[in-house]
Amino acid sequence: MKKTKLCLLLLFTTILALSPFQSFSAAKKLSLDEALKIGLSNNKEIKIALMNIEKADAAVDEAFGYALPTLDFSASFSHYLETPKMPFVDFEAMLTNASYALLFKENVIPEDDSKFVPMKSALMSFTQANNYQAGLELKQILFNSAVLRGIGASKIYLNLSKEQLNSSITKIVLDIKKAFYGALLAKELSNILNEAYLNAQSNFSNVKALHNEGLVSDFDLLQTEVNVENIKPSMVEMDNLYKNSLEGLKVLMGTEQDTEIEVIGEISYSDQDIPNENETVERVMSKNFDLKTLNLKRDVDNAFIDLDRAEWWPTLVAFGNYAFAGSSNSLDFMNYRSSMVGLNFSINLFKGNQTLNKVQQSTITVLQTEEQIKQLQSYLSAQVKSNLLELERTKSLVESQERNVNLAQRAYDLSLIRYKEGTGSQLEIQNSELALRQAKTNRLQTVYSYILCQFQLDNLLGALEDEYLDYVQPK
Repeated sequence: MKKTKLCLLLLFTTILALSPFQSFSAAKKLSLDEALKIGLSNNKEIKIALMNIEKADAAVDEAFGYALPTLDFSASFSHYLETPKMPFVDFEAMLTNASYALLFKENVIPEDDSKFVPMKSALMSFTQANNYQAGLELKQILFNSAVLRGIGASKIYLNLSKEQLNSSITKIVLDIKKAFYGALLAKELSNILNEAYLNAQSNFSNVKALHNEGLVSDFDLLQTEVNVENIKPSMVEMDNLYKNSLEGLKVLMGTEQDTEIEVIGEISYSDQDIPNENETVERVMSKNFDLKTLNLKRDVDNAFIDLDRAEWWPTLVAFGNYAFAGSSNSLDFMNYRSSMVGLNFSINLFKGNQTLNKVQQSTITVLQTEEQIKQLQSYLSAQVKSNLLELERTKSLVESQERNVNLAQRAYDLSLIRYKEGTGSQLEIQNSELALRQAKTNRLQTVYSYILCQFQLDNLLGALEDEYLDYVQPK
């Protein structure tokens, strides 16, 4: 028999050694700070916002580039397979007639009109077969309103991109905090159920011992056993809720779904003074990242109006060029050089009212943005008031619920003592245990709501730790 057990033990050990699942990694314990940094590193929206900043920064450099001089070099070589010709006066006939006219006039020879040749046109070429040209051209804008306005508009757009990044950071931080504390809530509710299950098991053990001694009835024993079994489904349900909350947290963090994590921390109450409503609303109007983003968007829209109006203004450009060219029917080129400097002035006199209509469209865009700002301000004001009311409500409940938990715990302890003394019943124990569990659950959920309200108020106020804002800023 001992040899058989030894063989089985060796076989089991060998199977474990050869199994591909022999190493089991424990779940990674995750604090809120770690969850936030992982989420900020992996979040796609933040990565896109960072790319927008890089793009806006390049746009600023591009706008400055339009104000700098431009230098162009060009070169060309051409060879005519057939040189172009054009009709022109017959030079041979012209010279012949001119010569005879002079001889007749000077009486060198007798005048004879038959000597004159009829004047006709002939096809003649004035171009050589091989031509080349090379040159440099330098231009410098002296005045162009669009260039000057474009530099300012690009800088505003860069600031807008940075503000959009901050807004994205605060949103993902709020979402991760909610998901993290949601997982903590499920975990602590699960702990409450586990504690209730242990209490029910302990009660069942005590009743079973008393039943074996013939001190309690079969009915009491059955009641306690049923109470133990009734808690198990709730424990399984809460355990699934905790696992699902972890899956949601992993999605926000951008981690692989097969990664095992466990949140660490606790939902604890920290008493804080409720801020003044008017002061809080004023702070939100000046600090909220979404509102700052819309204000900067309005500035960008105004800058586009100036860009459109710039088409009404003239453009003055200084230029200079230097060219080197040559032509020949063979490779023996006749070379020559040329150079020139000057000013180019241009202004549009009429363009079918295109510029006017563009300005009107841009102006309407500004008005639309202003309406969005007013709408957001109203929404933020309502959100602040709602959060402050919720903070006051939950804060007033926490203290009373803490006292309620103490009373429920005392009632549960008394019910156990009364039952042991024979003056109580299992119904009292079950009712007091249920009341204790409900009191703890109510207190935990109230504290959880209080904490979430604080998170949401911080998000409205743009109050975020600098380490998270700096963590994903462009290098």
